[in-house]
Amino acid sequence: MNDILVLYYSRHGATAQMAKYIARGIEEVEGMQARLRTVPEVSAMCEATEDAIPESGAPYVQATDLQECIGLALGSPTRFGNMAAPLKYFIDSTSALWLSGALIGKPASVFTSSSSLHGGQETTLTSMMLPLLHHGMVLLGVPYSEAELMDTQDGGTPYGSSHWAGLNSNRSISDNEKKLCIAQGRRLAQTALAQLNAGLIQQGDS
Repeated sequence: MNDILVLYYSRHGATAQMAKYIARGIEEVEGMQARLRTVPEVSAMCEATEDAIPESGAPYVQATDLQECIGLALGSPTRFGNMAAPLKYFIDSTSALWLSGALIGKPASVFTSSSSLHGGQETTLTSMMLPLLHHGMVLLGVPYSEAELMDTQDGGTPYGSSHWAGLNSNRSISDNEKKLCIAQGRRLAQTALAQLNAGLIQQGDS
């Protein structure tokens, strides 16, 4: 099986739910498998540490996950129009992968959730794209051939899937948001598989 890394940070669970729907779309493509990973919290207290294994949910990501996978879906809640600090903290640690060119040519896409309807979803998505461009990844959005992109009354952007979680983070993912997540995962997997078959990328590149 060829792995696509679905890497996310989620505080209240909405982004984690999106990640699972994107993973579902990935695994609709024959021969493809989603590898769900998350990142630990960061703290301003020097002595604060996280356990090596999270209490629940996906395992913490390692640099080898990025090396071994043939594509990446990156997700974060919105933090004042930007990605959350824990995800940025991990990305800032990937200089060795940049130096080796480990991610060059691999397809990638991004997804987000926000508490308010116009809460900076698109700027958060672009903030996640910037380091991926520096890594030489091939960015994929959600094309308007996905009908839900025109019909959605909540989340959904051509830059990547999004979800309106509500001020109390208690809004369920809508049918349109769900379909767009699945479509995004499927497109990412199809593109990665096509590039793999064409010899443009290899699993385990470093």
